[in-house]
Amino acid sequence: MNEDYFLDNDEQTVVIIMTSGPSTAHRCATPFYLGSILASMDAEVTIFFTMEAVMLCKKDIAKDLVAMQGGKTIIDFMRDAKTAGVKLRVCSPALPGYNIDPETDIIDEIDEIAKASDLADLIISSDKVISF
Repeated sequence: MNEDYFLDNDEQTVVIIMTSGPSTAHRCATPFYLGSILASMDAEVTIFFTMEAVMLCKKDIAKDLVAMQGGKTIIDFMRDAKTAGVKLRVCSPALPGYNIDPETDIIDEIDEIAKASDLADLIISSDKVISF
């Protein structure tokens, strides 16, 4: 592959909008895997959970969920992303619709319980926006 193909990733920002959740478990590993790769390439990566994806942030949900039979758990993908430097934020306005108490139900891996306006700011300020 041509060396000129690779871009300089310094100071690149990427937001991954995560809407997939337990009902579409097959879609739940790739965002964390891709986020880990991007972070290892020096991009600043945030995964923002909204809609059904907030269920992945609830204690005991992602620990038993897999994208494919025999694969590693979604919580392990989330932890790998955290280790790579990905920031994980969950949408506060989406939590009540899934009966998630932000004070007691959120997993420790989440960096921030954020407002919808925080997502809007991320979208406007990021170099790339991806959704799953």
